[in-house]
Amino acid sequence: MHPIVKLLVQRIALGLLLLLAVSAVIFLGVEALPGDTAQAILGQSATPQALENLRAQLGLSDPPLTRYFNWLGGILTGDLGKALTNGADIAASIKPRLANTLFLAGCAAVIAVPLAILLGLVAARYAGKWPDKVISGITLSTISLPEFVVGYIVMYIFGVKMGWFSPTAMTFPGMSFWDRLHAVALPVIVLVLVVLAHMMRMTRAAILNVMQSAYIETAELKGVTPMNIIWKHALPNAIAPVVAVVMLNLAYLVVGVVVVEVVFSYNALGQYLVDHVTKRDLPVVQAVGLIFAGVYILLNMLADVIGIIANPRLRHPK
Repeated sequence: MHPIVKLLVQRIALGLLLLLAVSAVIFLGVEALPGDTAQAILGQSATPQALENLRAQLGLSDPPLTRYFNWLGGILTGDLGKALTNGADIAASIKPRLANTLFLAGCAAVIAVPLAILLGLVAARYAGKWPDKVISGITLSTISLPEFVVGYIVMYIFGVKMGWFSPTAMTFPGMSFWDRLHAVALPVIVLVLVVLAHMMRMTRAAILNVMQSAYIETAELKGVTPMNIIWKHALPNAIAPVVAVVMLNLAYLVVGVVVVEVVFSYNALGQYLVDHVTKRDLPVVQAVGLIFAGVYILLNMLADVIGIIANPRLRHPK
């Protein structure tokens, strides 16, 4: 078997095993939460018999291992179960909210990824000089603040004082694409500011590391301009660590948007998760947690695959 194919199969198999392990951790973690689901649904005035009947109806009286495999089997067939609080189908409820989360993350990624790489290239080109210091200072100052602080600052400046955007990111079915863009502008700004510094710094570090190579010195001796050296010679050979950090931040844009969605009252997966955590709706919490874990593992696995394919030693083994 070709070395690159072998490594790809290993990475994919490892990702699937990791997802299985994470599903067990999520199930056990949710099970360990304090409180009684049946009590939360029926209230404090419920009789012991009513509580016992509801537990039996919801399958809460079954052994944990049985409930785990029943839950896992349902997920493999596309059945995420029903919410305990209202009986709604979880998969049907998650679908539009997941689309909203992906839309928000996609808008932020379209801006943040090319901007971070461009700023990283400029910072590497002028390493130690004022452009590098200005770019690093501004980006690091934004990442030093928690997301909710950045969110409230952005909301106050652009939503309250200037009135350019609505302070809340309210969307609804039937909105045009441009109306949705306008509605999510503020959370997109926050997410871009939060992830920009990490990607920019990693791009800069990867480029500067490659710039120490002998073939870069050869290109300089041949009279190649500094920007062409970075763009044509350094960046292609630094692509693996850059892709890794980009994928890591893309995973954050999908998984880590809970705080931003709550701050801006954005009807997406993070807000849906927070609402049902407070209600102790275990099937919903488990389903959303597994989706977040799956996205995170998938994007990191994709980063590994791209890094393997981008490695010339693996593409052309001796």
